Parts: sequence; structure tokens; C-alpha cells
Amino acid sequence: MRLRTSSPVLMAVLLAIGFAGEASACYCGAASFKRCASACSTPSEVCAPPVRLVTTYKTVQETVWEPETYTCKKTVFDTICEPVPQQCTKTVYDTCYTEEPYTVCRPVYTTQYREEQYTVCRPVYQTTYREEQYTVSRPVYETHYREEQYTVCRPVYQTQYRECAYTVCRPVYQTLYREVQQTHFQTIRETHYRTVTQTTCRPVTETSYKTICTGDWQTTTETIPGATYQVTVQDPGQWVFDPCTCCCCYVPGPCRVECRQCPPTICHKKVWVPRTEQVPVTCTRWVSEEQTCQVPYTVCKQVPYTTTRSVPYTVCHMEQQVCRRQIPYTTCTMTTQVCTRRIPYRTCRMVTQVCTRRIPCTTCTMTTQVCTRRIPYSTCQMVSETRTRRVAHCVPRQVNYTTYTYVTRCVPREICVTQTRCVPKTVCRQVPVTVCVADPCAQPAAQTAARCGR
Repeated sequence: MRLRTSSPVLMAVLLAIGFAGEASACYCGAASFKRCASACSTPSEVCAPPVRLVTTYKTVQETVWEPETYTCKKTVFDTICEPVPQQCTKTVYDTCYTEEPYTVCRPVYTTQYREEQYTVCRPVYQTTYREEQYTVSRPVYETHYREEQYTVCRPVYQTQYRECAYTVCRPVYQTLYREVQQTHFQTIRETHYRTVTQTTCRPVTETSYKTICTGDWQTTTETIPGATYQVTVQDPGQWVFDPCTCCCCYVPGPCRVECRQCPPTICHKKVWVPRTEQVPVTCTRWVSEEQTCQVPYTVCKQVPYTTTRSVPYTVCHMEQQVCRRQIPYTTCTMTTQVCTRRIPYRTCRMVTQVCTRRIPCTTCTMTTQVCTRRIPYSTCQMVSETRTRRVAHCVPRQVNYTTYTYVTRCVPREICVTQTRCVPKTVCRQVPVTVCVADPCAQPAAQTAARCGR
């Protein structure tokens, strides 16, 4: 086992080296403690065994700081807008219509007809028929047969067998054994020490000043000019003489656009006037501190060792063997055969035939005919007519309405906030301690204590 250069272990090594010179005296020159009784001069003398160093653990309490989460309340200001109603007055223009009569001349068209005669020539068609004879030739077909001989070759198949020798390979398997070495690993545990640095938190309270923004509401008066709008106004018309109709016609006057403005609106609103104040704020922060201690830990390492075992394996070799089999084969022989067949053939001859047909003949004759038609024509007459039209004009009136002005103010509310703080806690841990232990056949207690102290 490897030893680290720590103070308890180093003291144990120095004690072992110091007692090395006294080992031979304790054993009375013998090679081991078993021969001590025979080597000592007198039976009353007892040989002292070497001192053994034993590591034990002692429970030590220490204080550590652990983080703890707690919930506290915090005041937060929310900004809200509230509507403030205001009564205002505005002028609204209504459009009214007045009926006004005027006279117009309207043309009235009348459609009349007059009769007129005219002469047309109409063709008259007449169809007559005459008979005519003609001669045609019609083909007549006849089918005849003749016999014909032909020779064909017909194949004749015959199956025969022949003997054939062939060689096959048959596998032969054999099991053998060989020695195989395997490496295994054994786990060995060792105890080491490392230096661990722990961080603890210490609370520190500080006071600072924070600037906050507050203010007051002040009422102000504001005059808002009225809105502008456009109005279409028509000038008076006049009567104009129309030479085409020999009467007077009314011509309306031209239209123009006028820009008008509504009366102003007086509004009262509140204005927020901000100001700055200094407020003390107490803040607690945690300061980190480091502490160092020795902590034991166990190290595992793998130690290899070798074992031998027999592993079977299979060897295969091929053996040849001669076999025989019957292979069929087919032979073909051609045989001649005479056959008879009937071959059809066709003959054609022409037959004369007399036919009669009717040939139409059309004649045309022109006939005179008198017709009458109506021809339309239009007449125009001016008729006076009285009509009514609507003339628009604007009438003002006052309307009351309510407007809303939004006022901003701060409203406090409490919320829960989660924070973290360090709380001291006492924990127990095991600390290794090295002590000296002697066997039952050891020297008196005074000599053992003197050696352990040395």
C-alpha cells in the first residue's frame, strides 16, 4: 500500500524505523517470536513483540453554512389609467330639403303607317320523268377442288441409358484441445487523503440611499379649437329663353364649397408633476470564506493474474468417394410418310343483264304577283310639363357630448419574493487517527508506553 506524506503516517514510519534496532533484542537473537522461549536466558524473561500501528476513526463536529430559501413580501407600485369624464358642446349641421316647382318642354313622338303596292316575279318549278334502258355485266363466282399428294417427315424418339462414374468429397470432423491462457483482474482498495476547501457564507449588512420618483396631480385648463368642415352651397338660378322650344327654361346656379369651423371646446385635465426623493435602503449580503480540511477517499485498482484452461476446437478434412449413376439420353429417327390434301380454287364468269331507270326533268316558269306593304314614319310634338325638385340647405344645432381624459396614478401592491440565505449547521464526520497497539505477550506497560512516546 502506498503512503502519502501526512504527519500521522510519517510519525508511524519513524517509530517503526526506531524500533527496528530493538527487534533483535526483544526476540533474544531468534529469527521469530515463536523461538523466543528457547532463546531467552531465563524463563522469567518475556520477549516484546514489535509495536503495531492501527488506524481508527474519530467523530469530529464542525459547522457548515447551507443555503436556505425563504419567502418575504415586497411592495410594488403599478401605474393605472383612470378615465375622467368631461362635458363638451359642439355645433352639428343638419341638411333640410325644400320642394320647388319648375316647367320643362318634353317632346312626344308618334309613329304612323302608309300603304304602298309593288310587283314581284315568282318562279314556278315543275318536274317530269322519262324511262331509259341500260345494260350491265354482273360477275358470278364458283369454287372447285383438286387433290394433291405431299410427303412429310415424322420424328421417332427413343430413350436409352449409359453408366457414368463421379467423385464426391465427404467431410470428416475431429475434435482436438489446446491450452489457452486468460488474464483476469482482481480489485484492490487503497485509502488516500485529499485536501478539500469548503466555502462558507457570512452575512454583512450595508445601508445605501435610493432615489425614487414621486409627484402630485395639478389641474390645468385647455382650450381646444373646433373642427373645420366643408359645406357645399348652391347659388340661385335664372330663367333662360330656349329658341328651339320657344319657351323659358330654368338653369340652376353653380355650386361652391365653403369651409366652416365649429365652436371651441374648454377642457379641464389633471397633470402629473414629478419630484425626486432619497430613501434609505438596508441591504444584507453574504461574504464567502474558505476552509481547508483532509478528507479520506478510497482508490480501487485492478491487479492482473493469469489462468490456463483447455479449449476444444474442431478439425475438418475431406475424403474422396467414387459413385456411379445411370444417365438417360434420347435418340431421334426421322420416318417418311405420304399424305393427300384438297386444294380449293375459284373461277369467275360475267353475266349480262338489262335494267330500266327513270330520269327526272325540271322546268321553270316565271309568274307576276302584286303585293302591298306598310311603311312607318314618325311625327314630333312638344308638350309642356311641370316638375318638382328638392333644394338642400343646412340648419345648425347644438349637441352635448361627453369626452374622457385618462389620468395616470400609482397603486401599491404586495408580492411574494423568494430569496436565499446561508444558515449554519453542525455536521459530524470521521477523522482517521493512528494509535500504537501491542500483542498480549508484550513487555510491561511502562516499556511499551516509553517506546510509543519515543
